Amino acid sequence: GIINVASSTNLLTDSKNVQLVLDPSLQLLSRKQRKLIRQNPGILHSVSSGLQTAIKECKWQFRNRRWNCPTSQGPNIFGKIVNRGCRETAFIFAITSAGVTHSVARSCSEGSIESCTCDYRRRGPGGPDWHWGGCSDNIDFGRLFGREFVDSSEKGRDLRFLMNLHNNEAGRMECKGHGMSGSCTVRTCWMRLPTFRAVGDVLKDRFDGASRVIYGNKGSNRASRVELHHLEPENPAHKPPSPHDLVYFEKSPNFCTYSGKTGTAGTAGRFCNSSSPGLDGCELLCCGRGYRTRTQRVTERCNCTFHWCCHVSCLNCTNTQVLHECL
Repeated sequence: GIINVASSTNLLTDSKNVQLVLDPSLQLLSRKQRKLIRQNPGILHSVSSGLQTAIKECKWQFRNRRWNCPTSQGPNIFGKIVNRGCRETAFIFAITSAGVTHSVARSCSEGSIESCTCDYRRRGPGGPDWHWGGCSDNIDFGRLFGREFVDSSEKGRDLRFLMNLHNNEAGRMECKGHGMSGSCTVRTCWMRLPTFRAVGDVLKDRFDGASRVIYGNKGSNRASRVELHHLEPENPAHKPPSPHDLVYFEKSPNFCTYSGKTGTAGTAGRFCNSSSPGLDGCELLCCGRGYRTRTQRVTERCNCTFHWCCHVSCLNCTNTQVLHECL
């Protein structure tokens, strides 16, 4: 996926020879990705925005887990985890793929990309007191561009290649669940993408129910190249993964302690909830090592009052917070 693309020569330049990259913290672009950017003026900002949204959503969804989607400012933003074949890798590929698709589809309807526009296919009668119209999000263009842009950096035909492509597509598929939006006065309705939080929630559920797979080979000369290499459930009694499922092929590393080999930071220093029996609780999050408790005084604005017209006055309230930190 896009998170694996890194080369010192992969710099996109504009007409004034100014280097353009998505963001210092994000990966640089491959040759095909640079071509796609040039063919679609205005899309670079949308891609960058989609990736940043995906990173924030990943951190939100895993904020209370031992693996909390850590990132760095280096060229490998998600670290060594993207080179593995575990559940967390599957989620990273799915959420970043979904982020690009979602952002591009929305940007088309906002008119910020020259090569696409609103989806105007829904037109005409709709119901007794409303009709189709307006500017629908262009999910078809978003998915098509996302497939070309994100999948272009996957090479080979091995299990990792098949896993990454599958999870990329699974992320894009969760963006197609449109909802209806419209004007309450005119009753003109159009289709809008779900919020990205809704996409993240679904993909988090897919993470929890991810399928462990192996490399399948039909071994038939009559099978097409696509059919010949495919993913099969590791347990023959399980159903094959659906296009919506996330897939993985190896066990997740131990996220409890630091490991330079796997690139895991461990949970030492993480804040935990001493009263929770769940994954955010001190027993589970701290992996049985125990925790230290400290207090801190926090001053915040409080008792705010709006005065006509037009200012707000507030008091400063100081509270004592009790924090629990994993050893």
